Amino acid sequence: MIEIYFKTIRDTSFNQIEEFRIGSWIYVKEATLEDLNKISELTGLELAHIRDSLDKYELPRTERVNEDILFFIRHPSELEFGLYTATLTIILTNSYVITISPHRSEIVEQLLLATTQLGTTQKGKLLLHILLKITQDYNNNIKRVRHAILDHEQVMKAVDSNVIILLTKNEEILNQYLTALVPMRNVLETLFSERRIHFYEKDLDLLQDLMIAIRQSEDVCRVNIKSIRSLRDSYQIIFTNDVNRTIKLLTALTVIFTIPAIISSFYGMNVILPLQTSTHSFWFVIAITAIFSAIAVSLFRRKRWL
Repeated sequence: MIEIYFKTIRDTSFNQIEEFRIGSWIYVKEATLEDLNKISELTGLELAHIRDSLDKYELPRTERVNEDILFFIRHPSELEFGLYTATLTIILTNSYVITISPHRSEIVEQLLLATTQLGTTQKGKLLLHILLKITQDYNNNIKRVRHAILDHEQVMKAVDSNVIILLTKNEEILNQYLTALVPMRNVLETLFSERRIHFYEKDLDLLQDLMIAIRQSEDVCRVNIKSIRSLRDSYQIIFTNDVNRTIKLLTALTVIFTIPAIISSFYGMNVILPLQTSTHSFWFVIAITAIFSAIAVSLFRRKRWL
């Protein structure tokens, strides 16, 4: 689905229009091959150059085709199980700013609903604001994961399989973020060094701030991944100790209950046994069983198996 928006600096909001207009922002959401063919006809770009915008696993990178620049970006989004980032393609042409998403992009839709002095004719500034919004989303999601990790660190004793599953999920989220942030930083550094787009001085300052913010996000991701691995190791030690204690307890109980079973089995034999004619033989067997069981309990308690 193709939506067209136009906004001047004086306008307070983005206005949706029906026809393509020079200086407009074209948003292709839930993009299909038919939509890409229309964009190809409009911009003169070959379909092969923009077809990667439908690839949900595409990594951040930048391409230049004649005077047009294509940015393949990933932003935080949990659209399907096991995938925590989504593809967003930004194309800057001489006439348009085009964003293509194979789904509904919350990043783009939030910007379209926001009140800002940004105009659609300011291509470089609009690009930076989209990247800024993506960076902020990464930071917010990383903070949320960090808070979840801190909560688990404070309740080390309450460990179960659900906690391990949640930690594993958080680690996968951070790994996917890191996989997207590193090439995204490379895209920004290329954008800053090659100056393929004209930026004003304030825009360059914003671009530098973005690069710093992404580096910080990378560092926080790595630190959190190390924390998760450390937590998992600690949980594994706790699980191992619990299993060892359980095995020791079961072993001790088995030995204790085996003693009366052995003694009673001797007196169940059809042979001549000591005190078998005595009227007190039953109590004698009970006493012997109790003594040996007490000795076993005392030994196991001394070794802290009970």
